[in-house]
Amino acid sequence: MTQAQESLARFQARREEALSKVDVDLSRIPEKLSGNVTDIPRQCLSQEDIGITESSAQSLLASLAQGTLTATAVTKAFLRRAVIAQKLVNCVHELLPERALARAKELDEYFAKHKKPIGPLHGLPVSVKAHMGVKGCDTSSGFVAWAGRPSPDDAELLKILIAAGAVEYVRTTEPQALLMLETKSNVTGETVNPHNIALTPGGSSGGESALQALYGSPLGIGTDMGGSIRSPASNCGLYGFKPTTHRIPLTGWTAYNIGVETIWGTAGPLCPTFEGIDLMMKVILDAEPWRKDPSLHQMHWREHAQCINPKGEKKFRVGVMWDDGIVKPLPPVTRALHEVVAKLKLVPGVEVVEWKPFHHDEAMEILAGLYSPDGGKSYEALLQEGGESALQLANWVAKESPAVKAHDLPALWNLLKRREAYRFNYLTEWNKLEPDMDVILCPAHPNVAPVLSTSRYWGYTSIWNILDYPAIVFPVTRINAQLDTKETGYTPRNDDDALYQDNYDPVIQASAPVCLQLVGKKMQDEMVVQAMKEIKDAIGLPFVNCLNG
Repeated sequence: MTQAQESLARFQARREEALSKVDVDLSRIPEKLSGNVTDIPRQCLSQEDIGITESSAQSLLASLAQGTLTATAVTKAFLRRAVIAQKLVNCVHELLPERALARAKELDEYFAKHKKPIGPLHGLPVSVKAHMGVKGCDTSSGFVAWAGRPSPDDAELLKILIAAGAVEYVRTTEPQALLMLETKSNVTGETVNPHNIALTPGGSSGGESALQALYGSPLGIGTDMGGSIRSPASNCGLYGFKPTTHRIPLTGWTAYNIGVETIWGTAGPLCPTFEGIDLMMKVILDAEPWRKDPSLHQMHWREHAQCINPKGEKKFRVGVMWDDGIVKPLPPVTRALHEVVAKLKLVPGVEVVEWKPFHHDEAMEILAGLYSPDGGKSYEALLQEGGESALQLANWVAKESPAVKAHDLPALWNLLKRREAYRFNYLTEWNKLEPDMDVILCPAHPNVAPVLSTSRYWGYTSIWNILDYPAIVFPVTRINAQLDTKETGYTPRNDDDALYQDNYDPVIQASAPVCLQLVGKKMQDEMVVQAMKEIKDAIGLPFVNCLNG
């Protein structure tokens, strides 16, 4: 056994040991699982635990602030539900029961002494994606070579959450190299979707989405460099927000391409309820993280004026992008978009216009180089160091995609010039064709949650990464086998389009949530979130409950 394999074995043993420390009855979980497993946790928990874990973050915080719930009771309930979730869908990278209960005890003692919460997240368990640095815990980023490699300190973002009163209790799974819209690695295995375990929960923050879809977390943090918050949110029926880059600190996170500035990622919240998005952004930016991290914009989470004003002189203008021209959205996605647009057109103060995709094929070609400017050499080196095999979808992004190649310095400069030109030209097009358009409404993915190992196309999310535009994913409805029948006689445009057409089956993908995406211009984060709130309230989103089984 190699040193890397020994480190991996030690990590996996610690992982199982931590899960075993939580007292929870798993005997009601069927030996063989299939289909939708979202109702199973209720069969394993007390009514008290069900009530706690299925409450919103806002409701829990109110009860904690009033003293009607203790941090210890809330933490124990979520630890139990996280263990059940792990048994069902393999979403837990590492459980932290001892750390969490010690923190909860500390918060309860503070409340007993001071008769007030310690901060805005007092006693709230918050889940985090595993490549956020946690002192003393491994940060493998999905590589065997890095399994068991402890982080020297907490990430700056984690410090902010802890200072606000959060309880850190679980780190969630992530894929090899963080380079998939699925969640599978040789470190923790494959995470599946609670709504239908034949489907993927998305990636690379798929552990987060799977845990939250089972009410194993009231609020969590993921990261997004190509859709890694929004894909999981979309696949699991959650809200997920990708902010503009350089608003949330990334110091203390790990990834194999840290230091590569061809394309920046960002951290952001995922939540079963919309209100958690606004709450998390406000808590983070109220801490003024730019005082420690000079790379960040010096900007609080700003209150935004009402977007939709029925009596205002200017209507709120929503541009609808039905299709990116590369991979055609499948029937449930198109149906959801039509349903939302039809209701938006009835809202006073809203104007709906058409938005045509602007050279998205060019953007995809540029992005392939931005994600892997060394042609996959560093990715391959880490695989060899860990003695592990490449996984198909990560290997596609890092090495095998036809547009991926190694860049020397002049070629890299040219790639960056193309990136900047594309950004300039896209904004010019927006300002020329629709200068009064406030947001773009579009699919989050061409499909609902895809069958495992088929999520190859990133275009509906990654386009907003190359542009650095803020975007929020939101639940709308569920797939319906009668309404969302497969289109016949369609001729695919390309290989990716053919892949998605071939793998679509409304029966196999039963129970999958259907989500959409709202996008704004760079640094218009607060407006996008405010607009989402007003649209949600105005048309009654989601139209169908996307979480309960």
